[in-house]
Amino acid sequence: MKRFVAVVAVSLLGLAACGESSSPAVPGAPSEKGSDVLAKAPVAAAAEILPGSTMEKIKQRGELLVGGSLDAPLLSQQNPATGEVEGFDADMGKALAKYILGEPKVKIVNSASETREALLANGTVDVVFQTYTITEERAKQVAFAGPYYTSGLTIAVKKGTAGIAKPEDLNGKKVLAGANTPAIPAIKKLAPQAEIITFGSDPECVQALKQDRGVAYVQDETILIADAKKDPSIEIVTKPFTVDPYGIGLKHGDDQFKKFVNDWLKKTQDTGVWQEIWKKSIGTVVTGDAPQPPQIGSVPGS
Repeated sequence: MKRFVAVVAVSLLGLAACGESSSPAVPGAPSEKGSDVLAKAPVAAAAEILPGSTMEKIKQRGELLVGGSLDAPLLSQQNPATGEVEGFDADMGKALAKYILGEPKVKIVNSASETREALLANGTVDVVFQTYTITEERAKQVAFAGPYYTSGLTIAVKKGTAGIAKPEDLNGKKVLAGANTPAIPAIKKLAPQAEIITFGSDPECVQALKQDRGVAYVQDETILIADAKKDPSIEIVTKPFTVDPYGIGLKHGDDQFKKFVNDWLKKTQDTGVWQEIWKKSIGTVVTGDAPQPPQIGSVPGS
């Protein structure tokens, strides 16, 4: 599979659940590890690429523009050796690109939790794959296909920290969270006396935790599992205490494209491609078989 050279640079931040440092748009061609899975990914029939549709515009352009992350382990992380972006979200984006284009050619635009809606609205990206939790409030600004995965918030601390076993234990403590993420309202609801300190990226939040700028870090379990695997000085101390369905962000009002993406998602699940992508990413850390994918359209806002 040949590699593709990025032609556009942007200065947008972002890890979906927690933002990230500025970095340019980069190619997202499949790695050798993911290429066998993507070879099995379905391709849309010519009749499904409707004239004048978003799908046709993407096909004419020759690549799918994906709002995503570059430093989210297991989800969407740039491989420093190859420059390719790997992980569950990254490979789902490549699979959608293959469905439209016949090949998994994508350009990942490094986006932020604060900028995703604008990127979709102004056409900078076609879709967002970035642990983008579906909420009714967000659905007023963007459309969501899916959900395509379900996770939940949990709590990480420096290894050896005592006294935190549930969200309510955060009351009266300094707690770290990503800016503009579901962690903030969850902390306010479950630990209203907590002092919330926000940062724009997951690496910043982890660093702040290690520097004792907060006693705990509330974040999506998938991200914290990857953080704890990479850095044994932190540990997860609770089970998920929320249910957060991830959606595929789309431009608001494009019902035709939303149906197309949902049809594609169902095919990836039915053919086992979704499960294989999970096994080669999140499944390398989380033991057991791939989970049951969430039902498409099953949550408010989807």
